[in-house]
Amino acid sequence: MTSGQDARFEDNARIMRRAALASLGVSALLVILKTFAVFASGSVAVLASFADSALDLFTSTLNLFAIRSALTPADAEHRFGHGKAEPLAGLAQGAFIAGSATFLLFQAADRLIAPQPVERGFMALAVMIFSTVCAVALVMYQRYVVARTGSLAIGADKIHYLGDIATNAGVIVAIGLAWGLGWQVADPIIAIFVAAVLIASAWGVFRQSYDQLMDRELPDSDREKIVAIIRAHDEVRNVHDLRTRAAGVHAFIQFHIELDPKMSLMRAHEVSDEVEHRLCAAFPHAEVIIHQDPLGVEAPQPSMVA
Repeated sequence: MTSGQDARFEDNARIMRRAALASLGVSALLVILKTFAVFASGSVAVLASFADSALDLFTSTLNLFAIRSALTPADAEHRFGHGKAEPLAGLAQGAFIAGSATFLLFQAADRLIAPQPVERGFMALAVMIFSTVCAVALVMYQRYVVARTGSLAIGADKIHYLGDIATNAGVIVAIGLAWGLGWQVADPIIAIFVAAVLIASAWGVFRQSYDQLMDRELPDSDREKIVAIIRAHDEVRNVHDLRTRAAGVHAFIQFHIELDPKMSLMRAHEVSDEVEHRLCAAFPHAEVIIHQDPLGVEAPQPSMVA
């Protein structure tokens, strides 16, 4: 990478660490507050929200270590870097989210069979409203960080907190109905809703993480953009055998370009460097590998875009 790209990478790394620390701090605060709310109210919906925040605390801690590992420069034993620490953390998140959802389903089913009143509803409402405000503020910051860095771990955390906002709203409604109107069955029903949101969240995180660990190609839109950038160079006659993958915040791009057979080796090298610089400008965290072929020597492969 150039010095400018190095500076941008370091800046993005600092932003990602701050986002991970912010998530850890918010989740720790909410776990403490919701612990008191659970014991004070006896609400299974608040218990569901507490379990969700406790899971946030665990995954935020995991994300912090995963991000630090993913941002560690490549070394002699890890020549492609440590980017896959992020999808590994994502798999762990998905597993724990699914386990938490299963626990909540059992608790909610028990309360449906034997409903219990919600006590000290005002305290529970205050905690949930404060939790919602914190989640909204954190999601806004995480959205900025993901747009800036493309971090999978921060993106997974953002998705989870978006779910938290919806579930917090549901818990507030449940407390209002159960404590304010005496409709006790609303409490476990909302808890089931929270569990369903958690399961959907777990699936989304698992799918993204699995794709990266299995070296799935970058999205078609990115691949088409890559091909367009390569072909935009006046001296590139064709491009084929494009292969891409992602690992954390890093993308790996490799392909063959076809050049004029009469072109000198020095000029072929210069053209490749120019193409690489254009790609790195569009994909700041990309590592690009280019193979040069004389035009017509090697037939293009069918995997260029699709």
